Amino acid sequence: MRSAMAAAEVGDDVLDGDPTLRELEVRVAGMLGTADALWTPSGSMGNLIALMSHLRRGDAFLAPEGAHVLDAELGTAAWLAGGMPRPLVHDAGPGRVSPSAVRRAAGAPGPYFTLRTTLLCLENTHNAAGGTVTPPEQHAAVVAAARGAKLAVHLDGARLWNAAVALGVPPATLTVGADTVQVCLSKGLGAPVGSVVAGSAEFCEGGRRLRKMLGGGIRQGGVLGAAGLVALDRVDRLAEDHERARVLAAGLRERGWQASTPQTNIVLVAVADLDGTLRRLADAGVRASAMSGQVRLMTHADLTDAHVAAALERIGEVETGRAAYAPAPRSGVGGFRSATGRAPARPGGR
Repeated sequence: MRSAMAAAEVGDDVLDGDPTLRELEVRVAGMLGTADALWTPSGSMGNLIALMSHLRRGDAFLAPEGAHVLDAELGTAAWLAGGMPRPLVHDAGPGRVSPSAVRRAAGAPGPYFTLRTTLLCLENTHNAAGGTVTPPEQHAAVVAAARGAKLAVHLDGARLWNAAVALGVPPATLTVGADTVQVCLSKGLGAPVGSVVAGSAEFCEGGRRLRKMLGGGIRQGGVLGAAGLVALDRVDRLAEDHERARVLAAGLRERGWQASTPQTNIVLVAVADLDGTLRRLADAGVRASAMSGQVRLMTHADLTDAHVAAALERIGEVETGRAAYAPAPRSGVGGFRSATGRAPARPGGR
């Protein structure tokens, strides 16, 4: 990936375009089944561009509880896009909402002084629910309900690649009916920077202006676009991350931990003392984070089977609070540390 970045053909994407970024955008649009696509420095910016395109002040939008656009983007959906968020309970399974819930929440037009619900934001996989997957038929039914209620649809597909691999379907089968889609090139794919927001040609033309407004216009973007192209060649290997997550979760349960059974690469562990458990894991040389009041462990491209085995040994049995290895140094980066105490290189956010 670094070699591809160093050798990338570049232009000026603010002025007349960058050929490598354009190649990336066209490729992603083809994979998602959209007319066009636009590279952005981050998934949060991609989501915000979509919401700013869909919403006007006085509009409300719907999203499943815990969605990234609700809880992890610093309120920009309301602050900058001008939309009032309305969370929906997960009534169709973790991270998923039902068509009937969408229809009820959309409601009917009221007097002029009431909010107008105009947008549904979906998330696949749903990060805070533990990387849960929405299959194509459920996605299509929810989108149809939104269309019936005259709502636009934005899909936050930061981990859509994981959902597609877990289901064994092309990514485009999970975007049907969505007006806009955001996908991330870092996360499990390993690019250091970058997401892509996709939709109609008109959306992307307006989105380019919004990207510049938000400070996302860059010059020789091909250096980063080249990393994204290499990342797209890695989609199929996400199955390895999913399998290692299942092995990790099973090993934790064998040791007495209340670990979820992952659908993709996120393992949530329910604990009585969240902060204390995170400190204990860090002292044992295992990096983790908090998510939805639980411990979140994630597998990614830099981990091998040996790393997962070492992590399980270091975490140890829940009853005794034992860690098999002496505490590893706290320096390093995210993910599990190796058996030597050294952390593997981290290719982007998890």
